[in-house]
Amino acid sequence: MTQPNLSSRERSIVLIVAAVQFVNILDFMMVMPLGPDFARELGVPTSMMGAVGGTYTLAAALSGVAGSFFLDRFERRKVFTWLMTGLALATALGGFAFNLASLLAARVLAGVFGGPATSVALAIVTDTVPTERRGKALGVVGSSFAVASVLGVPAGLELSRLFNFRAPFFAVAALGLLVTLAARVMLPELRAHLDRPREKTGRGGSLLSPSSLLCLGGMGLVMLGVFSIVPNIATFVEFNLGYPRELLGTLYLVGGIASFIAVRLVGRAVDRFGAVSVFAFGTLLHAFALVFGFIHPSQSLPILFVFSVFMVSGSSRMVPLQTLSTRVPEPAARARFMSAQSAVQHFASAAGAFMSSAFLAADPRGRLIGLDYVAYVALGLALAAPVVVWFVDRSLATRDALTRLTSATG
Repeated sequence: MTQPNLSSRERSIVLIVAAVQFVNILDFMMVMPLGPDFARELGVPTSMMGAVGGTYTLAAALSGVAGSFFLDRFERRKVFTWLMTGLALATALGGFAFNLASLLAARVLAGVFGGPATSVALAIVTDTVPTERRGKALGVVGSSFAVASVLGVPAGLELSRLFNFRAPFFAVAALGLLVTLAARVMLPELRAHLDRPREKTGRGGSLLSPSSLLCLGGMGLVMLGVFSIVPNIATFVEFNLGYPRELLGTLYLVGGIASFIAVRLVGRAVDRFGAVSVFAFGTLLHAFALVFGFIHPSQSLPILFVFSVFMVSGSSRMVPLQTLSTRVPEPAARARFMSAQSAVQHFASAAGAFMSSAFLAADPRGRLIGLDYVAYVALGLALAAPVVVWFVDRSLATRDALTRLTSATG
């Protein structure tokens, strides 16, 4: 079966959104691999790396909740560029951090802008790309995560190694301003959602439907498990597994390349085989990475290989889940739902990050103690998620069938 291609207009919009999302994701992603450098230069305990990541996601969650009440009232392009400008300036403030408290404050401000920016970006893609091509479009946008891993994170690690941890913050802030300016100039004005009639179900309507609640719950499960592990990876492989600091960039480069290749294939696979099947496959990969990377690290499996599987599993679960979630809201409530989803995503990420910081300890050499137990919790959450995703799919199928029946009899 030949899959429909994106039109030239759709492709242009998707590529612009993907470029801005690259900056947004890089702003968040680069902080966690820099954990060992923060520990050395700011005197931050290695067990607190989860808190550094968690402050951003908690702030993003709270701003996402606020955004769910008003984002659909504004033209998409204008609010998108304002949010990304704020994110770039807040990122620059991170480069001036002088202790843990000032670093956390800068990350809170970045999260305030970064959380709603993600939901508006997804709403832009959903507004402009029909359902039958949306999996491919979200695969392109999702590839920004892989590109950030392939190019951005290794570059940030090298800048930090050659200069200091401040250099990556200033570089990402400058890049963010440039890309945001390009988005302002090149994105069309997007007002169609303002011209549609408001839903009669009230302000919270579609957010309280069974499919909405299940979808938000599935996103929460995924992010809670993932971000109990992610903020601690760089610290764990360097201090616990003895991976050289100068090769951390290579680790993220290889893992990012694997994820970049996978995410394009995953987008097409979702359009062809369905979100549930692809998500289940990604869960198997994720379980493998947790067991052999963090619960029982294998001497016979290279760290590069296990980390690459972990990265691929992220794309293999997130793209189908986001594709499924775009079917949940009505068009006029799309940014509101995406903002609520972003809030749940960030709340769960913050909870996972803070949970790991609460349960982990560090020995005098900086090695993490207790990450295997945290990984067991992450594994349980990962195995529960496909069940929730299956129920979301069934709920949407039932809703669509009832809609068709009502239309046919009406």
